[in-house]
Amino acid sequence: MLQQLFKKMDSNPLLKNVSKSLQTTLANREVSKIATHFKQFFNTSIANDQATKELSFRIRHDVYCTELAFEPEKSDGLEKDEFDEHSIHCLVQHKGSKNFAGTVRMVMSNSPEQLLPIEQFCSHALEDEVLHPKNYKREEICEISRLAVPAQFRKRKTDKYEGAGTGVIDEHSFSQNEMRCFPFIAISLYFMAATVTQQKGINHIFVMMEPRLARSLRFVGIPFTQIGKVTEYHGKRAPYHIDPKVLFQTLSPGFKKLMMVIGKDMKEQLDNV
Repeated sequence: MLQQLFKKMDSNPLLKNVSKSLQTTLANREVSKIATHFKQFFNTSIANDQATKELSFRIRHDVYCTELAFEPEKSDGLEKDEFDEHSIHCLVQHKGSKNFAGTVRMVMSNSPEQLLPIEQFCSHALEDEVLHPKNYKREEICEISRLAVPAQFRKRKTDKYEGAGTGVIDEHSFSQNEMRCFPFIAISLYFMAATVTQQKGINHIFVMMEPRLARSLRFVGIPFTQIGKVTEYHGKRAPYHIDPKVLFQTLSPGFKKLMMVIGKDMKEQLDNV
């Protein structure tokens, strides 16, 4: 009912700003509750050993190879590439089931020879000459990539959109409080990545994503700046830049609370990375 009401209001120029204000207020209220419950149901961790990294690779294989067919299936069930050797990998685990609910990696660049994936595969799409990876010190840049949320933590196995889905799971499998957290798993993964990059002195984050996902994440205050054209790369995607220094300033209040909850947990692990 609310979605239909907001859709009607959005179509009316006189009510569009009112609609946005109401949606923002409701979203902040909801996410403030989510932040309270998040650590009750989920663990956030950095993969500090090969065994834990392979958990991330298996999630990626299930999503990127088996489900979405973005990459060919591997006999060992691990989706990995040359960038993983100079990446930091994060995981979200559901406490009740012990299953992993999502993963993401931050690809670092320690030398001009260590290109980011966006430079190696999508250089033709990078059109902004100012916000371009080549303009910055290699130790100050990274790329967020391979964000994946397994199908069981989503609404439908047939969902086919960027980030391997951000919807809720089957309502018969988990409690109402747990279900309310699941649409925010992908957002929590971005917050985990942002916390890591801030602590590592990264000043420029790059990511390839669908424009509609970037618009959705801007709604919560994640400041994506599109720096090039839409191109074919695991679907229709465009390159984006994030300044992690301003991220916390631009987040809406509810999402600031969620990032603080996640950030506190992550900072305790960063000394071991």
